[in-house]
Amino acid sequence: MFDNPEFYKDIIDNLYDGVYFVDRDRRITYWNKGAERITGYKADHVKGRFCRDNILNHITANGIELCLTNCPLAASMEDGLPREAEVFLHHRNGHRMPVVVRASPIRAKDGKIIGAVESFSNNEQVIQARRQVDELRQSVFTDPLTDIGNRRYLEEGIHAAKGAADRGTSIAGLIFIDIDNFKQINDTYGHEVGDQILLMVVRTLKYNLRSTDLLGRWGGDEFIAIIHDAQKISTLQDIAKKLRVMVEKSRLDLESTRLSITVSIGATLLQKDETVEDFFRRADQLMYKSKQTGRNQITVK
Repeated sequence: MFDNPEFYKDIIDNLYDGVYFVDRDRRITYWNKGAERITGYKADHVKGRFCRDNILNHITANGIELCLTNCPLAASMEDGLPREAEVFLHHRNGHRMPVVVRASPIRAKDGKIIGAVESFSNNEQVIQARRQVDELRQSVFTDPLTDIGNRRYLEEGIHAAKGAADRGTSIAGLIFIDIDNFKQINDTYGHEVGDQILLMVVRTLKYNLRSTDLLGRWGGDEFIAIIHDAQKISTLQDIAKKLRVMVEKSRLDLESTRLSITVSIGATLLQKDETVEDFFRRADQLMYKSKQTGRNQITVK
């Protein structure tokens, strides 16, 4: 039984994955039932045709056509090594579907490469699972009103920044920001306007931080920016000054008035061997010092 080639053909034919063989010219010599099911193409339609005919037309997520430029089958036949890639194939009905392809060389008894085999499986469930994980992660770490990081996101971010500092790869800075007189704004104009103020401040802060910095909502009207590669206190001071001025110069145009607000800021660099809790506490205390000295101030230490 095991010496009968038809035995192995029956096994491969009934695999859930798609499988096909090509010769050295990349002419398709075998196409199993799994390939028919996944692609919609019957074996009679593809056997005898070439990869370069672009039947499956594998493309990457960036739209690069692998069959014409970087074919896994051709590469495997060239160096004798297996390949694996996540690509999108062309279904007979016209749509693109995600698959994982695995290519390996086929050798004769003397070891000479005489072709290659490619197997592919539907990657839709993996893609969907990744999407669900991303959505879950976003819901866990994102503040729903402002769409920036929440308190948990900031806590993880500062622990990561401390780890980098401990390794000597980066110097972390912390900027603690609190909107001045926010309760008065809510009491006077209502919570809907208060939410608009929060969004205005967040967008101003976000657009005036560096791409390497992290911004999150600590709670209520308090925000924290984690500054990577702060290097020295003057760098932190310059960033804090810019944020204060940009918020002060922003305004919310209401029907009957133009509403401007200010922020009080405390900023500090992570000290050697100090805890994350001490780092947060010092930035918070510096922010309150700015409140006590008249608001719309920065205190850097």
